[in-house]
Amino acid sequence: MLQKNGFTLIELLMVIVILGILAALAVPKYFDLTVSANQAAEAGVVGGVRSGIMTYFAQNRAYPATLDSSANGACTKANACFGTVLQQGGITSQWTRASATSYTGPTNTTYTYTPASGSFQ
Repeated sequence: MLQKNGFTLIELLMVIVILGILAALAVPKYFDLTVSANQAAEAGVVGGVRSGIMTYFAQNRAYPATLDSSANGACTKANACFGTVLQQGGITSQWTRASATSYTGPTNTTYTYTPASGSFQ
């Protein structure tokens, strides 16, 4: 009785096809996870800024006039320097200042700070 060792060409092709199908299903899921992670990180930064605005209000009974630091980088009661929150490492490095009161996050969502109400939406 003769014993064969190894796999036939058909068996190897079937394994390659199955692995290809699994890879084709897994790659789109990976990219969806990346998008979800960016959205979650952006929501975390927005929550941090909102929390900082409320803390500032609780301490000073007024909302900060701006979220940016002054030209010389000094932080005062009138200038809370929340802009530095948006420039810290990681995902926040992808934030850009769109205007004096607007910021654009990594998912291209624009958030506007309203000093009168303290909203950052």
